[in-house]
Amino acid sequence: NDQWGNILAGTDLTRRLDGETVHGLTFPLLTTSSGIKMGKTHKGAVWLDAELTNPYEYYQYWINQDDRDVERFLSLFTFLPMDQIGDLCRAPGSDIRKAKEKLAYEATCLCHGKTEADLARKAAKQLFGSDTTSNAESIPSHTVPEAEMRAGIPAFILFEISGLCNSRGAARRLISQSGGYINGKKVEVFDQIVDLQNLENDCLLLRAGKKRYMKIVVDK
Repeated sequence: NDQWGNILAGTDLTRRLDGETVHGLTFPLLTTSSGIKMGKTHKGAVWLDAELTNPYEYYQYWINQDDRDVERFLSLFTFLPMDQIGDLCRAPGSDIRKAKEKLAYEATCLCHGKTEADLARKAAKQLFGSDTTSNAESIPSHTVPEAEMRAGIPAFILFEISGLCNSRGAARRLISQSGGYINGKKVEVFDQIVDLQNLENDCLLLRAGKKRYMKIVVDK
């Protein structure tokens, strides 16, 4: 394939230019238990850059992995001792949710540091089973000018500017497919106007799908 060709070209170029012998190292692609490649081309992939995937989203990516992958991913993506991983995943009556939380926390610590991992874990616990703004303290937020919110913003635009959807078309589809929620209530039409009257505790809590959240804060 093209990557194999690149490796061979690189070793040959080094030999010609420097007279040195170098080697190429390959390893199997990471796949999930269902055989899907983990990578940038697959839906749900994440960035290590916090500007592109914030620490909360990164934490959620790991905690939402398939139960069958948790033990393997703990061994690949954390520095936990193998016996501890075994205890987490294979102990009689073990709760796989705890193992997933450990995976998400340790992976987020390595990528974004302990402080951000603590905040992400706190946010996840606050929202577990709840969609109210009173539980949104640690959720990533996007600020909207008060004048814009007073005038009213169509729901699909809110989902786009918040970063929950990467385009207005994607936001329309999300809402049309009953996947968009504001303060725990399903958005019925994509161009529903959202304004200051919709605020709860001076903010809005947007949800895309089952587990992706963003808080909208009004800049007064």
